[in-house]
Amino acid sequence: MIKKFLTLAVVFAAVLSVGFAAEEEKGKAKAKGKGDPAAAFKKMDADADGKLTEAEFLASPGAKKQIEAGKDPKKGFASKDKDKSGDLSLEEFSAAPKPKTPKPE
Repeated sequence: MIKKFLTLAVVFAAVLSVGFAAEEEKGKAKAKGKGDPAAAFKKMDADADGKLTEAEFLASPGAKKQIEAGKDPKKGFASKDKDKSGDLSLEEFSAAPKPKTPKPE
């Protein structure tokens, strides 16, 4: 009986620690603005006017990483600017990119 209780306690502790580790990682990601588009948008919106200009977008660490990878972040900005207003709303910024469809051969 004691062995069963100890085994159950060890399993419970293991499950609990895995849950805490997952929550900690989730918290770290949110603190960095990852996984939460609204938090990233707010960080990037330098003048806090509720929209991202191209300059604000290009000043972000993500745009700088794209440049380092040889990509053009201006194209990414333009593709997100669905209404062609020259700035991004939170909705435009948060929209997931459409998956690329393979070209027919």
